[in-house]
Amino acid sequence: MKVAVVGATGLVGSTIIKILEERNFPVTELIPVASDKSVGKVVVYKGKEYPVVSAATAIAMRPALALFSAGGSTSLELAPQFAAVGCRVVDNSSAWRMKEDIKLVVPEVNGHVLTENDYIIANPNCSTIQMVMVLMPLHKKYGIKRVVVSTYQSVSGTGQNAVAELMNQRAGSKEHKVYPHIIDLNVLPHIDVFLENGYTKEEMKMAQETCKIMGDESIKVSATTVRVPVVGGHSESVNMEMIRDFEESDVKELLSNQSGVVVVDNPAMNGYPMPIDAEGKDEVFVGRIRRDHTQPNTLNCWIVADNLRKGAATNAVQIAKVLHNNGWI
Repeated sequence: MKVAVVGATGLVGSTIIKILEERNFPVTELIPVASDKSVGKVVVYKGKEYPVVSAATAIAMRPALALFSAGGSTSLELAPQFAAVGCRVVDNSSAWRMKEDIKLVVPEVNGHVLTENDYIIANPNCSTIQMVMVLMPLHKKYGIKRVVVSTYQSVSGTGQNAVAELMNQRAGSKEHKVYPHIIDLNVLPHIDVFLENGYTKEEMKMAQETCKIMGDESIKVSATTVRVPVVGGHSESVNMEMIRDFEESDVKELLSNQSGVVVVDNPAMNGYPMPIDAEGKDEVFVGRIRRDHTQPNTLNCWIVADNLRKGAATNAVQIAKVLHNNGWI
């Protein structure tokens, strides 16, 4: 199976390649794709060197699968070209997520929606992925009416330049080009651009994507997305109002049985999820599970995941695995 990774030299692209190898995905030939300035560089996969090529070269090679992590405009231009030669595309950008005829997939949550006719498939926003992994089993049992979420998102979500900028500031630099303000020893309540309604694009993505993935437009999601000076791993404080009441013990058992979710909830021993522990792992971690004492049928929890892995690369490879298991690639 020829597999193209578009954006192979970026943080998510390089993580995709790493996960393909870790999971022993049946790749017979890797096709790393990047911008013209990266063409000719070498990517190592399973001990073998593969040269980075242009998108045109990759399309001519007719891969069976292309995993995209190269930005929205690139995806809008190139994904249809790859699909036109019979290639399945899994895209990490926001370009295709809310298009009506494109599936938006977290395999453990709604992998069943994929069909043989899907040639372009959207990977959700990193923060949405980890949240719906926890929401979906609770929604099935109790029915979720409304979600209020505040995120604490690491700089690796912005890319390599953001990580370098944080490290430079930590070493004493006052320069900031990636973010509008210094991020070291600071918190920025600002991810993506501000919209006319006062929310950011990232916040509205979480609201819209959650409904689409969970197949229920009635769920209300109010988000505040925040950038914190952490290198890897996104955290979320989530408050959810249910239609039906619950017992905390039942919630913990339900989440413990959810594939891809790990409950870390032992306050007596200071046990709760932290990004430093989630980094490098594929699971979504949930803790601080407790009833909201201010109103009925409402639950608080804390959700953490590695944004480069389950929030992006791992989820994309898992989608590809579903396609492969069904014999579509």
